[in-house]
Amino acid sequence: MRYIICDQGTEAWYQARAGVITASRFADAISILTRASGDKKAGDPTAAADKYAGDVAIERISGKPYGEPVNAWTLKRGHELEAMARPAYELRTGNIAEEAGIVLSDDGEFGYSTDGLVNPTVHGSQIVYCEGLIEIKCPVDSVKIRAMLETGDVSEYMHQMQGGMWITGAKWCDFIMYVPDLEAVGNDLFVKRVIRDEKFIEEMSAGLMKFRQRVADFKFLYSKKAAADVAAVTAQPELQAA
Repeated sequence: MRYIICDQGTEAWYQARAGVITASRFADAISILTRASGDKKAGDPTAAADKYAGDVAIERISGKPYGEPVNAWTLKRGHELEAMARPAYELRTGNIAEEAGIVLSDDGEFGYSTDGLVNPTVHGSQIVYCEGLIEIKCPVDSVKIRAMLETGDVSEYMHQMQGGMWITGAKWCDFIMYVPDLEAVGNDLFVKRVIRDEKFIEEMSAGLMKFRQRVADFKFLYSKKAAADVAAVTAQPELQAA
């Protein structure tokens, strides 16, 4: 694995993610249809999976970020609150959570934007091991906040957290919901530990290998078809005149 030190939301962060299949989108990447739809059959990639594969393929061609940017206000708010949540977590747990930007797999095709590496081992200037991870969410929607406090259901983020553990080798990830407006009643920091699940990771990574091939197929299509079409038009003067 390889660490790229950069602040989330910066130009360097977006650039480091360009062409990378990121853990926050692993659920989309491996999503498949459960029943036939149109010309697609059950087991085929969903529309979300195909769109993401296409976006990543374009990024690998251009070397630049592609697609709709994240809402600036949302990103700014999240970054500011994460900076507050991290020391609050450290104070209450006694753990050290180091921000590390983006962690890439050895082949550079998969990545995880970590909110914190817990109790990392550093050799020289390189992080070589971390005990665990933290994944911070700072929701605005009061319905989501209430649901988390009532149920503790983190399944929505499971692929992202297990994906982070897969890439970093960490054994657990502490899910954190940070809502500073609830500090007066002691519910500003909700923490739930998620343990590494090897079976989940094995099944997820198998799906990701198929998705990686789909990205490669789309890249080939984008690279070759347009060039072939231009060549065909160039070879037929009557088409140019039309």
